[in-house]
Amino acid sequence: MASLSRTQSSSSIIKVPIDDDLVEEQKEESVRFTDVFKRGRRPVADLDSTATKRSVYDDPNLAPHYWPKKEYENIHRFDPTVRWTVREEKALVRKIDWKANTDNFLPDLGLTTDDYNWANSIFRLAFLSAELPSQLVSKRLGPDRWIPMQMVMWSIVTLAQFWLNGRTTFFLCRALLGFIQGGFIPDLILYLSYFYTKKELPFRLALFWMSSNLCSILASFIAFGVLHMRGVQGKAGWRWLFLVEGLITLCVGLATFFRMPASPTQSKTWFRPKGWFTDREETIAVTRILRDDPTKGDMHNREGLSLKRIWVAICDYDLWPLYFIGLMFGIPTNPPTTYLTLSLRNIGFNTFQTNLLAIPYQVLSMITMFGITMVSELVNDRSIVSMAEDFWVLPFLVAIYCLPSNPNQWVYFVSSAGSEHRSSFVSLYASDPGEYSPETLFKPFLNMMQVAWCSRNSGAVASRTVNASLYNMFVQASSIIGFQIYRADDAPEYRRGNRILIAITCFNVVIMYPATKAYYVWRNKQRDKIWNAMNVEEKKNYLQTTTDVGNRRLDFRFAH
Repeated sequence: MASLSRTQSSSSIIKVPIDDDLVEEQKEESVRFTDVFKRGRRPVADLDSTATKRSVYDDPNLAPHYWPKKEYENIHRFDPTVRWTVREEKALVRKIDWKANTDNFLPDLGLTTDDYNWANSIFRLAFLSAELPSQLVSKRLGPDRWIPMQMVMWSIVTLAQFWLNGRTTFFLCRALLGFIQGGFIPDLILYLSYFYTKKELPFRLALFWMSSNLCSILASFIAFGVLHMRGVQGKAGWRWLFLVEGLITLCVGLATFFRMPASPTQSKTWFRPKGWFTDREETIAVTRILRDDPTKGDMHNREGLSLKRIWVAICDYDLWPLYFIGLMFGIPTNPPTTYLTLSLRNIGFNTFQTNLLAIPYQVLSMITMFGITMVSELVNDRSIVSMAEDFWVLPFLVAIYCLPSNPNQWVYFVSSAGSEHRSSFVSLYASDPGEYSPETLFKPFLNMMQVAWCSRNSGAVASRTVNASLYNMFVQASSIIGFQIYRADDAPEYRRGNRILIAITCFNVVIMYPATKAYYVWRNKQRDKIWNAMNVEEKKNYLQTTTDVGNRRLDFRFAH
């Protein structure tokens, strides 16, 4: 057991361990790209060894300056003197893991392709405008309440599309869906950050998208059957599909109200009297999260954001490179995605074949998504690994550009599928045909890693919610831009549009990602120079007097 030091904080006596066999954080940062292929050579961890990682709470001089606020909802379980084993941590994380355009749609409504493009733009604009308001609501109500409410509301709008009768109602439903779904992903990231460390979060987000793919495979089979209902009671098949999918989502949304505890220490309720965790598990869950990121103790999970904190987060120029990535990375895949359904229909695939073609590349997408996320965390790199998506897409875009006017339908399918990250089916039927659509094709899908990257570089709970929303607003803006690249005067081969996509892809690989990495490396070196030049007393004085928060602090380092 560690010996203890007692140091005075502003409100209480804090016990701080001064010597222990803690896991050193830097050992995790020394992985190289070549180490990915050498995992079998690494020693297997002793399950009964200490898993507690060293943090600022083990330094009696620094600990008081990082202590959680008394309003923090989990403060009663935080204990930096607690030690746990690898076996205990693995068991706890496993428990958290366990708990926690087809069918003649446009002609039927009397719509044109331009109407469809406008509907997508309306959806994106509504989605974009709802990002920040959704975060304000989420922080005040708590994501455990707001996320189920969002799901129930968009399920009602989805099933209401059964009664669409023309252009106006179509546009209205797209606007409502966009506004309701705006902020869903940042809300989810905020919620998961209450339970997972910064190294665990990207993989859990990948699992979220992978589980969505599994649902999409099921949805493809449902669509295949339901679209055959065309003519039942005089209704089109796509109407029945909206109704069925809306009802399924409504049931899931209602069930979610009972499956999302507010925090690790708030899982006991009238319908779950025993809760999820024992007292010791709650202590481990809270302590390991704060050891990993002390800023998570800065706010209560029902504490709203002030306008000042929102403005400070917006003005955080160190995250602007990530916003630019959000704007640019999705453009090369957006136009082929939007028009894939119509293109496949035009070259000979029928409605039902088009939907079933989604299944194989959804499975392959899950594999690439899992692999790229693991590589990113193993090598502790985001900038270079994120280039994998553009490297993957580029040859397929070149192939599409070089195809003849009447290509073999299977050659076109493979070329188009390789440049996509969303399926053709979702373009017209899913409630969100956007970046967060559950339909992903088999190229590496990097958005979950990049949004986690943005969250990690925010450095504080208050800014994390705002910055994740701003990142997603730029992602939505990229889709709006993408809708304008394939133009009617360039149809049907879209040669000019594909040249633009190829140029943007090359820019992303050669300039954007390398420049982002260089910027964060430079910023970290700047801070290292200042911080390392301070002695212990100067560091203590800085921590006691600074008004810097989050990633503005001199002791914060950016991930890259």
